[in-house]
Amino acid sequence: MTKTTFHNFTLFDGASDHNVPDAWFTVDNDTHKLVDRGQGTPAAADDQVDLGGQYVMPGFFNVHTHVTLSPDSFSGQFGQSESEVAVFAYENLQTLLKSGVTYVRQCGTTYDADVKLKRLQQQGLLPHTPHMLTSGRAFSMTGGHGDAPHAAYLVDSPDEMRKAVRQAFKAGAETVKVMATGGVMTPNDFMEDPQLSVAEMHAAVEEAHHKRRLVAAHAEGNPGIQNALDAGVDSIEHGFYVTADEARQMVKQGTYLTPTLIAEWTIPAFGKGVLPDWEVKKCADALDDTYVNLKRAFELGVKFTCGTDAGTPFNGFDLTPDEFGLLTRVGMTLAQAYQCSSLNSAALLGVDQEYGTLEVGKFADFQVLKANPLADTANVKQADKQVYLGGHREF
Repeated sequence: MTKTTFHNFTLFDGASDHNVPDAWFTVDNDTHKLVDRGQGTPAAADDQVDLGGQYVMPGFFNVHTHVTLSPDSFSGQFGQSESEVAVFAYENLQTLLKSGVTYVRQCGTTYDADVKLKRLQQQGLLPHTPHMLTSGRAFSMTGGHGDAPHAAYLVDSPDEMRKAVRQAFKAGAETVKVMATGGVMTPNDFMEDPQLSVAEMHAAVEEAHHKRRLVAAHAEGNPGIQNALDAGVDSIEHGFYVTADEARQMVKQGTYLTPTLIAEWTIPAFGKGVLPDWEVKKCADALDDTYVNLKRAFELGVKFTCGTDAGTPFNGFDLTPDEFGLLTRVGMTLAQAYQCSSLNSAALLGVDQEYGTLEVGKFADFQVLKANPLADTANVKQADKQVYLGGHREF
C-alpha cells in the first residue's frame, strides 16, 4: 500500500463554508480515498505533491446532462447514427471532466449510449471521463417532450410505463427520467402543458424505488410540477414555475430541485436570429419569473442540486462552472452554491458517504485552482485547472 500526500494549498472541502489555509491531505493509492488531512507540516508518505500555494476544492457534480446532444446542432442531433453519437458522447464526457466535473448523472440519451459507454468505462476503455450514473432513453408520452428518434420510451398508460421501466433496467439503465411537462425545444408544447399523468409517473417511481433507484422529472410549469410531486419523484428538473405550496411539499417529501439555470439563460442570450423565435420566446418569457420562484423555494428550504442540462442549445459541456454564479442570483452565498454540488447532488445520487466533499474516507476527486473560489465564482471557470480522480491527475 502506497500513499501520496498533497500539500501547500488552501482547501475548500465542500462541507464547510470557509477555506482552510496551509492544508494537506493524504491519499491511499490503492483505495483512492483520503486517509488523513491536516494543516501545517504534511504527513509522511511515499510521494509528496506540492501544489504551490494554489486552491483545492472538490470536483463538481452535474446531475443533469445529455452527453449525446450537441449544443451546436440546435436540433438535438437526433439524426446522427449510433456510432457518431457514441463518439460525440465520449468527447463530451472528457470535456465535462476537464471543466472540473468528476461525477455526472445522465437525464436522457439517445440509443442508450451512456449505458453502453459505462460498460466500456468499467473495462478501462474510456480514459479521462467522470464517474457516471446512466439513464438511457427518457420516458415520454406519444408526441410529448423528447419524442424523437431513438430518444425515448413512448408510454401512454401506467402499464406501458411499468413495462418500459423494467425494460430500461434490464438494458442497464441506473436512473429514470420522466417528462411531466412540455419543454423549450419541442415546437408543439409549452412549459405549462402537463404530459405524463400522475398514475403513469407513479408507476415509474414504484418500479424504480423497488430497485433503490431514482426518478427525475422534467417539470417546468404547472400543473406538471404538482403532478410529478404527487407521483413521488426524487427530483424536479428545471422547476421554473414552482409555487410556494409545491416548495413546501418538496421540503416535506425530501424532493430535490435541479434548476439548470444556465440552460434557460443561454437561449435568450445567444439564440436570437439563430434559433426559432418560438424557442427563444419560451425561455425569455420564463427567465425573470424563474429567479423569483426559485429564490422563494430556496428560502422555504428546498434543497438545490447542480445540473446544467448540458447539450441543449449554446449550453456546452464546459459550462458547469458558470451555473454557480447564476445560483447566487437566487440568494445563495458562494459556499451554498458550491454545496448544491458537493453536498446536495451527492446526497440525491446516494453517494454522499464516498463522494462530494474532501473529507477523510471519501474519494480524492478534486480540482486545483489559481484563485480563491470563495472570492468569486468566476475563479472556478479556469480553463487550465488541474483535475484529479481518486488522487490521479486526469487533466
